[in-house]
This record gives sequence, C-alpha cells and structure tokens, in this order.
Amino acid sequence: MLVRSATSADLPAIKTIYDVQVRDGVATFDLEPPPLAYWEARLGSTEPGDHVLVADEEGVVLGYAYSSAYRPRPAYRHTRETSVYVDPAALGRGLGRALYDELLARLRADGMRTAVAVVALPNPGSRGLHRACGFEPVGVLRDVGFKHDRWIDTEWWQLALAER
Repeated sequence: MLVRSATSADLPAIKTIYDVQVRDGVATFDLEPPPLAYWEARLGSTEPGDHVLVADEEGVVLGYAYSSAYRPRPAYRHTRETSVYVDPAALGRGLGRALYDELLARLRADGMRTAVAVVALPNPGSRGLHRACGFEPVGVLRDVGFKHDRWIDTEWWQLALAER
C-alpha cells in the first residue's frame, strides 16, 4: 500500500468513498453527494497546508485524507482541519493511520501549528485513530447535526504540530 498525493484520476474513487458516508454514515453531515467539481477544487488548492492524499493498493484507491483551512480568516492560516475516509471494505487494515501519518508530516513540513478534526459520535474507531495519532479531545457539541432521523453530537480533537 502506498500513500501518495492524489491526482485528478483519483477523484472519482475519492468521491465514491465519500458518497457512501453521505448516504449511509454520519462521518459527514452532507446530505447530498457533492459533484466532482467539489473534489477538483479541493485538489486544486494551492494554499499552504492544503493536501489531498490517497492510500493506493496496486492502483486501487482504498482511502484518502485531506487538510484544509480551519476557518477563512487569515489569523487561522496556521491551523488545518483534517479528515480521513477509508473504503468500508478496507477498514481495520491500518490505512487511516498510514494516511494520517503522511498528512501530519506534510503539515509539519508546511509550518502548520495546529491540526483539528471533528468526529461524529459515537465512533470508537475514529476516536481511537485520532488518539493513536496524538490528537486530544477538546470538547463535545451536543445535537449539532440531524441526519438519518436523529440528532448527532460531534467531538473536536486537536493536535499541536509544533512546540508551544
């Protein structure tokens, strides 16, 4: 398995993995799958700290990770929000950790100071991944999402990428 920068050829596979969570899961609060143009814009970002990576096994994309702006205001420019998604058929194989290890290394190399992530609850797998990667839980927002006919809490996680 290889973790590498995504290319435009990877975007349909990334979209397919994400669309499963849109339709069936709660890892995203999107209610409709975004068009391919959404992923093209994410891939095309030239902002420092913005990355899209894939876990590639013999040419098949089994997962992806990305980092993007935490908030649009310039004072937040050294903070990136991170996300990892893995094809349900490939869960439990260490892809999430491999993707995060590479993504966090790139963020450090870019001079980013903080990474944040949001986990919809309950999600023991995602919580375990974030904890294993050094993130710390910093708070829970109750009933902030409504999907699949239920209210969902989210938990914020934070990782210091540089010395404080």
